Amino acid sequence: MSEQRREHTVRPAGPQDAAGIARVHVETWQQAYAGIVPESYLAALDVEQRAAVWRRDLAPGSRVRVWVATAGDDVLGFASLGPSLDEDADPGTLQVYAIYVEPGMWGSGAARDLLRSALEDVPPRVPVTLWVFADNERARHFYRRHGFQPDGTERTQEIGGAELLQLRYRRR
Repeated sequence: MSEQRREHTVRPAGPQDAAGIARVHVETWQQAYAGIVPESYLAALDVEQRAAVWRRDLAPGSRVRVWVATAGDDVLGFASLGPSLDEDADPGTLQVYAIYVEPGMWGSGAARDLLRSALEDVPPRVPVTLWVFADNERARHFYRRHGFQPDGTERTQEIGGAELLQLRYRRR
């Protein structure tokens, strides 16, 4: 993949996008979370295993909605949205599960376009939440610019043997 920023379009994802989404997912974790997530965990991420998960999430009948930013047939980024997974969520609350773009596309507007596409699919007055690593200042700034604010809820998640603090952000 070229590090050059390319023009992109955003569209709903289909099963044919699973491998591209998985590649972006793994590459982005390895870049964005270096110094946050243990290096051994990041090095062990496997595109084929991740593609199997994405094929399931993109299958007909899945409650997960996914959009991709593409240039031609290449997936440059993706966003996913679905019912909130939080135990304390009000019925109908939605959650952004993931939004990632290739490191070479950071700052290109692709993440903004993906998030806007996902949020356009949210009915009026429906709250949307997401979780972000507390140490991921770049992502936290991005979410604040798009109307999300921390709601005071925190959790720790064990990843690769490390306890990592996550913050919940909410947009109404």
